[in-house]
Amino acid sequence: MSGPGLGRALQHDSLLHRRNPTVKLAVLLVGTGALVAVLDPWTPLALLLLAGPAVTWAGALPWRRVLRAQAAFTPFALSILLVNAVTRPGVTVLAAGPFEVTDTGVAVGASLAWRTLLVGTLSTAFVLTTDGARLMTSLHQHARLGPQATFAVLAGYRMLEQLPARWTTIRQAQAARVPPGRRGRGRLRGTARAAFTLLVVTLRQSQRMAVSMELRALGSGPRTVHRPVPLDRSDAVFAAVVLGAGAAVVAASAGAGWLESFGAFSPP
Repeated sequence: MSGPGLGRALQHDSLLHRRNPTVKLAVLLVGTGALVAVLDPWTPLALLLLAGPAVTWAGALPWRRVLRAQAAFTPFALSILLVNAVTRPGVTVLAAGPFEVTDTGVAVGASLAWRTLLVGTLSTAFVLTTDGARLMTSLHQHARLGPQATFAVLAGYRMLEQLPARWTTIRQAQAARVPPGRRGRGRLRGTARAAFTLLVVTLRQSQRMAVSMELRALGSGPRTVHRPVPLDRSDAVFAAVVLGAGAAVVAASAGAGWLESFGAFSPP
């Protein structure tokens, strides 16, 4: 593969790159957690339309890479939409054989689907603008995470960074072994084998990483010194602006819904 994969931080400077990783992680968790109580489809859609250009500009991210990263979240979002559309009670808007699509199911399913893509967009921006070692140092320094938990986070983060590149390598190796005339056959079986290979390789790598960290803890391996990660006023301003913008969108959507409900009960 040429260049960094989708799971590895881009090595350039941007507004998001300069922000403290602990603050970015806290904003991501608070922002996505606040959407749990939102079930209308318009609020997460508005946030998604706002978040896409915002993270692309603030992180100096190639928009093609951000869109390509959504390929991992789109099938899940579509499945959530379809399942909710045919399983939730409500007014039937479409009948397709034994399945009945309801208005409530479409609304809730669309809300969950847009929320999935929103979380995917924000998570992609976080991964592409956050170095693993800097995240580990920041969590230990500012979130007061213990050494064991901190290194566990770093190990998991490193594994996620390497997954896209490993998957591409495994699929390329499979394609090289298949004769040109048989390519395209047994695609599902090849994908299952590649997934199993990726699982085995990742488990072996995690074992080697655990041994390496244990040796470092005992003083038998090379020591790594990380620079402190600053936490200044600009990080607080960043958190306030992002969470404030999200709260404004949610409040505007709630106000629009309240006005619509009021209009439905007002006399003609």
